[in-house]
Amino acid sequence: MVLSAMPVGDYDKRLVLLTKELGKISAFAKGARRPNSALLACSQPFSFGEFSLYAGRTSYSIRSADISSYFSELRSDVESVYYGMYFCEFSEYITKENNDEKEILKLLYQTLRAVAKKTIELALIRLIFEIKIMALSGLAPQVFECVKCQKNSEEYRFSVESGGLLCKECRAYDKKAILLSTSSVYTLQYIISRDVERLFNFRVSGQVLKELKACARSYLKHYLNHEFKSTELLGSL
Repeated sequence: MVLSAMPVGDYDKRLVLLTKELGKISAFAKGARRPNSALLACSQPFSFGEFSLYAGRTSYSIRSADISSYFSELRSDVESVYYGMYFCEFSEYITKENNDEKEILKLLYQTLRAVAKKTIELALIRLIFEIKIMALSGLAPQVFECVKCQKNSEEYRFSVESGGLLCKECRAYDKKAILLSTSSVYTLQYIISRDVERLFNFRVSGQVLKELKACARSYLKHYLNHEFKSTELLGSL
């Protein structure tokens, strides 16, 4: 998947690709900015397919590409394209070179498919993506029992500082912890435990979405502490 593209020189592009075999890599698409270039179409963000690369002494170069999806549905809608840019920027930030990133690549692909289909609201797609990519990166919160006493409870609060749920008896550990409804707890558990292919097939109430958005924003700020440029675009919608 092409995560981003940057012009280089007069006619070339530098692409950031997320791959199954090599994790996140940079590759040069020589002549990709020429109108008649065979690499013109495949050097656009969201392009997904098989890329043939040549490994030079210090970098990769793209020989050819067989694109199975350009996600053209995203490009025709401003809101969808902004969300797509955010998902790609997030993936580029959190993935690494020479690392097994197959699950995150799969998540990104399924997320863009969900945006293109628009079967569930974009705010929910973003929430699912954010929680799942943190889980796949080894930064999942503990949402199946109290993070302090390891007991189950009928009432939970979400504690960013503690890294997961706090039961009634342990809520004093974090007075800022967010009270969650039972449906919100179940939703968190579903997102973290399910396979990527089965994630984008449910809806939630406005209250659940509100609660989980508060959890996700606070959690990302605490554990990533990174401002994505594309969030400014999302904020302008």
